[in-house]
Amino acid sequence: RYAAATVGRLRKLRRESQLFAIGSACFALGALPGYASLVGELADNVTYFVGSIFFTTAAFTQLRLSGRWRAGAWRNVADWDDWWSAAVQLSGTIAFNVSTGAALAQHLTAADEMHYVWRPDAIGSLCFLVSSALAIKATTHRDGLWDPEARNWWTTWLNVAGSIAFGVSAVGAYVVSDSGELLNAELVNLGTFVGAVCFLVAALLLRPPRASQPGPGRGEAA
Repeated sequence: RYAAATVGRLRKLRRESQLFAIGSACFALGALPGYASLVGELADNVTYFVGSIFFTTAAFTQLRLSGRWRAGAWRNVADWDDWWSAAVQLSGTIAFNVSTGAALAQHLTAADEMHYVWRPDAIGSLCFLVSSALAIKATTHRDGLWDPEARNWWTTWLNVAGSIAFGVSAVGAYVVSDSGELLNAELVNLGTFVGAVCFLVAALLLRPPRASQPGPGRGEAA
């Protein structure tokens, strides 16, 4: 029974990493130089929106598998940090759902862009930074602040780098009220692309080995 539960958890962890990887790939593709020109602005925005849905699904899966949801985690500081990190991250992905969804609307005014697109984007980026800080706390409890031989250490700091890059992108996406233009469009694409690549690599590193259902033991029917 314990082995079966472990197999189920490994499968959920694999699904979580796959969902994060797909979402990251969508964001990297959307920010890839020439992609928007090739497919058009609407299709580019759809790519971001689809990626944000995968992010949210993955973040919800991570929350279900983190900290407080596990028996005995009430007494474990690292697990609590993991749970709060996942909870804040989920809030950030929902904000990205709002931001990328609003960007699908046509003919938005500068005020609309600021309120419905940039503001949720900034909130989502801030949530990712807070989530990363909590993940650093959890990793420090388990592997230390500096432990390059630990896989969790690499994934944590890659996610930190990705969150910083997304924050830089949010700064560049600020809508200048006078002109209605982005503060720095190049910075938006660069920050989004670098952040998405960091998240993609982290998701692939965190992917656990494929789980197989254990065979029948002694005295069990096949």
